[in-house]
Amino acid sequence: MSVIGNNALSFSEEQAMLLDVAREFCRDKSPMAAVRAQLETERGFDPAIWDEMVALGWAGIALPEACGGSGMGVASVVPVVEAMGRAMLGTPLISTTLAAQLLLRAGGAGSMEATLASIAGGSIATVALLENADWGDTRIGCQLDGSGVLQGNKKYVTDAEAADLFVVPVEHAGAPALAVVKAEQLAAGAIAPNTLIDQTKRSASVDFSGVQVAQEGLLTGAAVSSALRDLYLLGALLTAAEATGSAASCLATIVEYLKTRKQFGKLIGSYQALKHPAVDILCAVDSGRSFIYHAATLVGDEALDRDAEIACRMAKAHATETLLYAGDRAVQFHGGMGFTYECDAQLYIRRAQWSQQQYGDAQHHRKRLADLLL
Repeated sequence: MSVIGNNALSFSEEQAMLLDVAREFCRDKSPMAAVRAQLETERGFDPAIWDEMVALGWAGIALPEACGGSGMGVASVVPVVEAMGRAMLGTPLISTTLAAQLLLRAGGAGSMEATLASIAGGSIATVALLENADWGDTRIGCQLDGSGVLQGNKKYVTDAEAADLFVVPVEHAGAPALAVVKAEQLAAGAIAPNTLIDQTKRSASVDFSGVQVAQEGLLTGAAVSSALRDLYLLGALLTAAEATGSAASCLATIVEYLKTRKQFGKLIGSYQALKHPAVDILCAVDSGRSFIYHAATLVGDEALDRDAEIACRMAKAHATETLLYAGDRAVQFHGGMGFTYECDAQLYIRRAQWSQQQYGDAQHHRKRLADLLL
């Protein structure tokens, strides 16, 4: 895959600083033992680590200073998410960032200032987006009636059990709208957790029926449709950044095993049949980083243009296949042990399956790239 048209690529000092800080933080806070300790927990992450991330300002990196954020733009979240992916650190940062971006792009900082300030201050937010498993289906079935009452449910809502706020795309007066719902407004039993292949992640089905939406919690107008379009692209980009970091970590796990495991009196890393796939993964990870930072160069606070869309879709398609291949090779190279859950290779191949489905797989994005490029 090659970049066609705009091939701008910049990596600012701020991004470099964030990447260095995030890598050190994630390495210290999320060793593999800590990752495994969270697999069976309700939320899938340590709340104390989330509080530390909020204190570092990561929840508000992309938000305006007027809302308590850093005003650095969504591109500055990419290196942090890449570092999280490398450490397999499961926190609601991606969910919260995307929810904030959706509100910011649909309503502006002014109308949602209090809500965005709450998010920058550490309130966990998520977007209740899907009504089925098809990322290509943009129809909205969840309805908001004339009296401001919601009817409908959403599926695969990430970090739903941990969320303080839900941003819910709804149909209102025949047009798309966004409803902001607080967790305490939900009825008892409204959240039904999903069983996921990647246990570092959490999602749930959420029934919003009967929830009364306040007027100040409703966003309408043409900007909503544009913001939803951007959400799909930014979600693809951040998922790609996380997957690229995970692929790099998977490669490190592979190389470490190839350097220590002996068979027939020789290190297995000496065999070309294992060397060549490892090099393929290395090249793919390096390409993946170019793709995600190319996309980060093009995404801004305004509505994403054609070049940004192409870049986000390319990044997601490439990252999806890189992590799938890396996870598969990690399992195979570890032999029989690779098929057990005690082997870390299992965490990467499971992350690959999750990342593939989030915001569309490679086929989904290449189908849309064909229309854009050909």
